[in-house]
Amino acid sequence: MHRNLQLVFGAFAVVAATLIALRPDAPHPLFQAAGTIGYAIAAVLSFGSLLAPRDATRRILIVFHLLFVPAQFLFLLAHQAPWIGMALSVVITAALRPRFPRLGRTSRKTWLTLHVGAGVGWLGVSLAMLALAVMGMTADDPQARHSAYAFMGTFNVALAIPSVLFTMVTGAVVSFGTPWGLVRHRWVLAKFVIALALPVLATLEGSWIDLLAERTADPAAAPGGTGTLLTGAMALFFTLLWIAVVLSVFKPGGRTRWGLRAAGR
Repeated sequence: MHRNLQLVFGAFAVVAATLIALRPDAPHPLFQAAGTIGYAIAAVLSFGSLLAPRDATRRILIVFHLLFVPAQFLFLLAHQAPWIGMALSVVITAALRPRFPRLGRTSRKTWLTLHVGAGVGWLGVSLAMLALAVMGMTADDPQARHSAYAFMGTFNVALAIPSVLFTMVTGAVVSFGTPWGLVRHRWVLAKFVIALALPVLATLEGSWIDLLAERTADPAAAPGGTGTLLTGAMALFFTLLWIAVVLSVFKPGGRTRWGLRAAGR
């Protein structure tokens, strides 16, 4: 089954690389180039895996698709096609039935420290962007209004996106490398759903930020309804991050049915 999925993914990667490369109005040329190159590599790997024995490529494909899921969030800044690619990568990873070794004591603490630090950084960036969104919507000075949205654009690309990726990668390592797992406990599963929802929300916010930065370059222009939507989205983003913090501290809900099955109950 997974070989058929790799064939589908390889064909998709060729199409996605072409669509991203040919888009004439991509808002972020850097991510347009990254998406084109990333999907070209994915196509080569996918088609190449069909020519090699299954056991020789299984681990390579598991690692690649696990890393390629968060990477494709970046490509969304250039095109919407990566939504399909992320879904395919998740399905392929599940079909390969990955097994992950348990982290040792030192490794577990190291990765947990990195994850907590990344989460704190992400929370701080979210708070700063919420403050800028409020400033952009309420400022009377046109220059201050425009600067707020321009700074938000910089924060989004330079700080928010790296924070998202680093938090998701370190969180996945901690989940897979410890008995907590990813779907064995309700609080971990809830955090996973939040982690997937936030980048979706971020793609909407990114387009609104770019629109508002361009619109408010005209001193007579007002943020309007888009400014209100952006502020509400940033407030929701910040709230969801705090919910994830509360889940991490209190660990509510107990085991899921998969966790009970794994525990032999």
